[in-house]
Amino acid sequence: MLTKKGKYGLKALVDLARLGQGETAFVTEIAIRNNIPKKFLDTILLELRNTGILRSKKGPNGGYSLSKPPTEIMIGQVIRTLDGPLAPIRCASRTAFETCDDCKEPETCQVRISMTEVRDAIATILDNMTLAEFVAKDQAAPSKLIAGE
Repeated sequence: MLTKKGKYGLKALVDLARLGQGETAFVTEIAIRNNIPKKFLDTILLELRNTGILRSKKGPNGGYSLSKPPTEIMIGQVIRTLDGPLAPIRCASRTAFETCDDCKEPETCQVRISMTEVRDAIATILDNMTLAEFVAKDQAAPSKLIAGE
């Protein structure tokens, strides 16, 4: 499940992707525009900066911006950065595998096998979706809702 941290991080990245080239935004501005608690957003943006997804600049013309074009930022990487593995349970994770306490045979456990399929489906979508595509879906959503009425 996507946590609030992951959701807020994605909302902030969409906000930053909509800026013009060379523009930056302060944390307070992003927080207000997206209804995100500023202190929580500070932590999120710092993590995204530390992993190279964002860059920051101090001073009156400072703020945050994307470190590379939205076409080069993968949504799967963003979610893993903020929320950890994509797997719904630890025993289905490729990067943080842990055997369940109640499982005697993980290789044949039907829950693990099924959740690994779920994890693979999620990863296939998120690891192939760029921030640019994510933003485009966000911009297309209102018109789809109106057309579907």
